Parts: sequence; structure tokens; C-alpha cells
Amino acid sequence: MWYRTESAQNDLPVSVIQDQFESIPIRIRAVLAARGNSYGDRFNSCQVIYSQFGLAIHQNDHQARRRFVEWTQNEIAVVPDFHKRILFSDEAHFWLNGYVNKQNCRIWSEANPQVYVETPLHPEKLTVWCALWAGGIIGPYFFKNDEGHNVTVNGDRYRAMITNFFIPELNNHDVQELWFQQDGATCHTARATIDLLKDTFGDRLISRFGHVNWPPRSCDLTPLDYFLCGYVKSLVYVDKPQTLDHLEDNIRRAIADLRPQMLEKVIENTTSRLDYIRASRGSPVPEIIFKM
Repeated sequence: MWYRTESAQNDLPVSVIQDQFESIPIRIRAVLAARGNSYGDRFNSCQVIYSQFGLAIHQNDHQARRRFVEWTQNEIAVVPDFHKRILFSDEAHFWLNGYVNKQNCRIWSEANPQVYVETPLHPEKLTVWCALWAGGIIGPYFFKNDEGHNVTVNGDRYRAMITNFFIPELNNHDVQELWFQQDGATCHTARATIDLLKDTFGDRLISRFGHVNWPPRSCDLTPLDYFLCGYVKSLVYVDKPQTLDHLEDNIRRAIADLRPQMLEKVIENTTSRLDYIRASRGSPVPEIIFKM
């Protein structure tokens, strides 16, 4: 869960914090507008909130994050739309009972809701992969076996997805202009998989064992985590799907309905996140809410 810390302090430039404030999801702004609040006038009452779960930043991670930020900002200085050419990718779990994947969920609240959630020992779930950049989304791809049963991802299944789904989908896009990003999960970084990705993208691979290393535990830098997963999950459980097929249909519909303008704004937010991490010397980007 996410809760407000009253004693939170921040010495970062106001402009950096303002950029993060402007990245508050549109759906949350709409709620505030419906309540008659002008979020622009209430900037000074924002509070930083921290998670009770998630990926903790290790001491050595700060240096890796700073190196990546510096490299990316140098590329943007040469090619101003460089960040729009990065194809971010990741998987997420969607449980039929609505259970939240704790590594990439954002729950917005004015206080700690103290919610107790019961979950089955072996809940039914879908494992879904997507790639997102300013030009659109490739996916969703649902991991299934030869019999059509839903399965979790491993190295062989991930490589099969890259070979049979992702690379053919790239034929619709100018691969020469795109960089591919993935995190350092073991299922992503088998030698055969890295070789396959290098054959496709050459040096334009941001990954462990790639031309540019993706810093570990950096969910706050990939829009799959800080936007897409939470946004889709806010929609697909509204009608309380009772079957995995129903849930899959909802996921496909939610992703298909994403507007290009929204994706472009999400990717544009990357630059303010880079500014924040550089100014904070590698610290994670906080979430910001209103004190109503």
C-alpha cells in the first residue's frame, strides 16, 4: 500500500518536483476536477508518499542509475527525441481475483487504507507481455503452452515470444530507429536470447549483457511499470470478470483503446524522471498525491 509520510522532506529544485506533479495520471486529475479542486493551485499541499512493498534500491544501484541517466540525457542532447525511440518492454501478472502484482502497482490514497486482502493459495492468472514507445504498443502477448493453457514466463517461452511474435510485429515499424529495452530478469538474458536481440537491434539494446546496461530495480524509469500496468488494471476488473478468457478480452480492449496522445505524453514524462534521478543522485522517483 501507499501512504503519506508527514515528515517527508525534499531538497530538489521546484521545477523538478513540478514536472513530477504534472505526471499525475489523467484519471486522478479527473477525480480532483470532479470534486472542484484545481490541482494547479494545490501544488504546495502535495505530499511525497512511499511504498510498503516494492523493489528496494540497493546501495550500488544509485551509481548504475546515475550512469544510465547520464548516458540517456547525453543521447537526448544530440537527438532531442531519442527517448521517443526507446521500445520499453516487460511482463505483468493479472490475477483473476484482482490480486495486485506488488512490484508494479501504484495505489493512490489520502491515507494508509489498512486493507486486508485474502488470496487463494494458487490463484488463476494471466502473464502478459507488452512493448511500448511513443509510436504505439506492440502486444499484448499472453504466455500460453501448445494446448492453449496459460503459463508463466521462462527463458524458452520468452525467446519463443521474441522469435514468433515480437520480431514479426517489428516488420510494421522502422527498426533502424528503435532501441529495445528489457530488465535483467533471468528469463530475459539467456545467451541465445541476447544474441537474438542483438541480431535484430545491433548495438541498440538496453539490457543486462546489452550494449547499454539497464539499471536494476528501476521500475520508476519504465512506463510499463509507472503507467501501463496500473492504468490497465484500473479498467479490467470493473466488470468483475469470472473467467480468464473474460479477463483476457478486457486486457486486449483496454490496451487497444489507448490513445496515441496519451502514450506520447507518458513517454515525454521520461525526461522529468531522468532530471529527478540525476538531481537526487540515483534515488527512486516518488509518487505525489494531494492532501485534500
